Amino acid sequence: MSTKPRIDDALRDRIISQPDVILEDQDLMRALIAANERTMGGNIVDLRGIAMERLEARLDRLEDTHRSVIAAAYDNLAGTNQVHRAILRMLDSTEFETFLRDLGGPVADILRVDSIRLVLESAQNDSDSTVERLGNVLAVRAPGFIDDYLTGGRDTPVRQITLRQVPSGVPDVHGEAADWIRSEACLKLDFGPGRLPGMLTMGAEDPHQFNQSQGTDLLAFFAGVFERTMRRWLS
Repeated sequence: MSTKPRIDDALRDRIISQPDVILEDQDLMRALIAANERTMGGNIVDLRGIAMERLEARLDRLEDTHRSVIAAAYDNLAGTNQVHRAILRMLDSTEFETFLRDLGGPVADILRVDSIRLVLESAQNDSDSTVERLGNVLAVRAPGFIDDYLTGGRDTPVRQITLRQVPSGVPDVHGEAADWIRSEACLKLDFGPGRLPGMLTMGAEDPHQFNQSQGTDLLAFFAGVFERTMRRWLS
């Protein structure tokens, strides 16, 4: 006559007094369910076990989604704080040259980009001393240059914000930093009626820092503030 091993009385009493301990232990519950299935035999379909497996899988997916949503929320909050800090630093300037120099220094550092350069269109060919002094952050190009650069010469609509990876930067846009630029954010700027457009270009050595799948709301807000600030300087 065969006998089944009896569970220790102390352990049995503890389980009976605290059943939640077992219910909350996922590994233990899986072991119990697996043992139950073995006693039932392979020819019996345990619908309850199947349902529990599906619920566990669904719970795992929900937990993953929850973690992803929280991570995205934190990233968005961090990005919002960065843009707000950069705007406040930009608005601190009381002189035009200081305003532009800060773009390539403190503002770029706050936004964690490797370069920022402002491209302006102008029909005049004569050199300007201000442009020469600020060549690391300011470039002047012929009318039509910006749209042609943003579209790659194709007949496509021009977006206000363009995020993309590049094999290397373009010297006419990124200046001396062009050799190591691998992704860029291009913000087309409207300076008002009667004025040619501009473009603010942020460059990054990391090829994944800017790509087409990213949101553009914060950069659009930054571009709007920059446009209004530039209009005051230009007037």
